[in-house]
Amino acid sequence: MRIAIIGAGLLGVAAAYYLNGRGHRVTVIERRHGPGFETSFANGGMLTPSQSDPWNAPGVFRKLVAWVGREDAPLLLRPAVLPSLLGWGLRFLQNSGLDRFRHNLAVNARLARYSLEKLRGLRAEAAFEYSNAAVGTMKFYRDPDWFGTCGWMVRQFEQAGVRLEVLDAAGVVAREPALEPVADRIAGGLYFPDDESGDAHQFCQALAALAAAEGVEFRYGVEVRRLVCRGDDVEWLETGAGRIDADAFVLAAGSYSPILARSAGIELPVRPVKGYSLTFDAGGWEVRPTVPVIDDDAHVAFTPLGTRLRVAGTAEFAGYDPRPRERRLEHMRRLAAETFPRHADAIRSMPGEGWAGLRPYCCDGVPVIGPTPRRNLFLNTGHGHLGWSMAVGSGKLLADLVCGTPPDLDPAPYSLSRFG
Repeated sequence: MRIAIIGAGLLGVAAAYYLNGRGHRVTVIERRHGPGFETSFANGGMLTPSQSDPWNAPGVFRKLVAWVGREDAPLLLRPAVLPSLLGWGLRFLQNSGLDRFRHNLAVNARLARYSLEKLRGLRAEAAFEYSNAAVGTMKFYRDPDWFGTCGWMVRQFEQAGVRLEVLDAAGVVAREPALEPVADRIAGGLYFPDDESGDAHQFCQALAALAAAEGVEFRYGVEVRRLVCRGDDVEWLETGAGRIDADAFVLAAGSYSPILARSAGIELPVRPVKGYSLTFDAGGWEVRPTVPVIDDDAHVAFTPLGTRLRVAGTAEFAGYDPRPRERRLEHMRRLAAETFPRHADAIRSMPGEGWAGLRPYCCDGVPVIGPTPRRNLFLNTGHGHLGWSMAVGSGKLLADLVCGTPPDLDPAPYSLSRFG
C-alpha cells in the first residue's frame, strides 16, 4: 500500500518508520528543509510520563484570568486570539473537572510509558546519538506546604503506574548538587526514576535517516495545501510541487493539522499553544546540572543535553504566531540565573539560543491518533507538551491501526470518535 504522511516532525517520522517496517511504500511530505524543524526542534528535551497531567487541571480558569496580561505567566492567554478559541476553550474548561482530569492523566501516562518502552527497544536495535540520559527527572517546590497542595497529584501518578520518590530539600540537593546554592528556597520535591531526556531534534533526524536508509521517501520543501476528497476517501494531496497520490494518508502536521483536516471536512479540536526555550553552552561551568529539573512554581524546566543546558517552559495562547517574544525569553533567562547563581553572570551575558514553537494541543489534553470519517485518512496529532514523550509509541500505535493489527494499547481513549 502507498502511504503519504504529512509532516516530518517526531510524530510523522515515527509513524513512517513503523509503517515502512510493515512493508508499505511510505512517502513523507514536509514543508521545511529537513525533519524536526518545527515543534520538535528545541523543546524541553524531557521524556516524561511524569508530566502526563493535562494543562487544564482543576482550577485552570481562575489561574488563566489571574494571569491575563502577565508576561511572566506560566499560561498566558492573549486576548486577540479569544475568538478562535471559543468552542475549543469551552471544551478545554469542561475537561478540567476532576474526574475528566484524572482519566486524561491516566491515558496520557499509559501512552507515555509505552512510548518509552518502544524507544528503548529502538535504541537497542540501532545506534542513536541524541544527547540522551536515563537519569530520571525531578520536580522541586518552594512552598513549605507543597505536599499539602500536590499530594493528591502524587496519588494520581501512582495510580497511573508512574514511579516516584518524595524528597525533602536535602534529598533534592543530593539528587542535583547544582541546586545547593538555592537549597534554602526549596521545600521538597519529587523524583521520577523512569523518566529520560534527550535532544528531540537530534533524535528526529537520526530516526529519519534510519527510515530513509530502509526505504522511506522524504520530500522536503513541499507544502501541502489541501486534501482533495472523493466520496468517503481522500483521493490526493494538492501541494506546491503538484499532485501526490496514495492509497492512505496520515496527517501529522502538528498545529497545522486542523487547517488541513478542514479541507477534508473534518473539524479537529486542536489549537496551537506557543512554548519557549533558551539553550546555553554550559561546557565551562564548574558545577553543571546533571538531572533534568522542573521548578513547579515557575513552570520552567532545566534540561542538561550533553554540555548544553536547555531552559524551557511557559505556554502562550497566541494563535499561529511562532515568533518568540523577547520579554518571555528574558524571564526564562532570569529564572535560570536565579536557579543556578554560581553561573548567573555567564547566563546573563552569554547569548543563548532563543526559540519558540507551536505545540498542537487537544482540548482535553490527550492526543488524537487513528482513523477519521474519511476511510483512508488517519491522524497522529494533538500531543501538546508530550509530543517527545509519546512520539515513538504513537507511531507504533498509528501503524497498528492503519494495518489493522491488534494494538498493544486500547486505542479508544486517543480516537477522534471520543468527541462524537
